[in-house]
Amino acid sequence: MNVPIRVIGIATTFFWVFLIAIFATAAYSVRDLSLNFGEPEVSFTDSSLLFALPIQITNRGYYDIGNFNVTTQIFDPEGYTLATGRTFERVVPKGGLTTVYHNVSLGLADLFAASTYLFNDSQFNVKAWVGLRLAEAIPVQAQTNFSFPWGAPFYNFALGTPTIAVIDPVANPFRVWASVPMSFENHALFDLVGNVSVKMINSGGSIVGESLTVFSVPQNSPYSGILQFEVNAGQVTPSGQFEVHFATEYFSHGPVVIPYG
Repeated sequence: MNVPIRVIGIATTFFWVFLIAIFATAAYSVRDLSLNFGEPEVSFTDSSLLFALPIQITNRGYYDIGNFNVTTQIFDPEGYTLATGRTFERVVPKGGLTTVYHNVSLGLADLFAASTYLFNDSQFNVKAWVGLRLAEAIPVQAQTNFSFPWGAPFYNFALGTPTIAVIDPVANPFRVWASVPMSFENHALFDLVGNVSVKMINSGGSIVGESLTVFSVPQNSPYSGILQFEVNAGQVTPSGQFEVHFATEYFSHGPVVIPYG
């Protein structure tokens, strides 16, 4: 059966009108689409810090959103990539609010391989790319940059000068306590539980004594305490160094060498 050319022309015209209408309403729907990045929720998995970034998608347009995808990269101040995360949501329905959680995992062992982020506050930079399709036809892409502060778990860590006190002057005048003040502030995103082990080394390179202190420091709280070393007075020198090892439920680090005297 042959279809008259005039009928084909009318059908084609209606097809193009319909297609143009879809594109027009889809483009108009962009005006009714908004994305809002919420505050990251922080948790732990194994030895990683997990950022769950809530993204609120308000879609009041005429069509569902398809292939919604987010990619983020976290950079240190020098531009080195610390972590990358990707999230894909096949369909975001029209007519309401949908919350998608975008996860990025930051390995603490790699982060603390150097002492910088253990003792110093910093600021990390984030690049986020968002892609989606409106009406299964129109691709939309957007990019944004933002930053967030990094708080050091052992901010301003310090060991003071040893002070000497004889334990038993009568029985053994050479057996003494070396007392060393220790202080820091926990600026991290998490409570800090663990221990610090310290070796006291004299100027000749010999280990004079060792000390272990257990701590539990809430987020945004200071810590101060005293390390006690039982030492032989004849081995103590006016100057030397401490060799410090840190161990927490999430990471370990050391040795860190701190001179004294």
